[in-house]
Amino acid sequence: MSLGLLAIVIGGVWTLQGLDYLDDSLMSGQGFWAAAGGVLVVGGLALIVVGMRRRSGSQQ
Repeated sequence: MSLGLLAIVIGGVWTLQGLDYLDDSLMSGQGFWAAAGGVLVVGGLALIVVGMRRRSGSQQ
């Protein structure tokens, strides 16, 4: 679940840089980084969901 949270944070930063909300970076204004960040956020959410399911399944 920690990896999922980290992926969400990094993906969010990449998305903001790709959409040119965060300036002064080589990634600013690049559509690729906005898309890659979105994919990373979705992957992070999936990791958190899987981690929560495993945790709740092992407590029964």
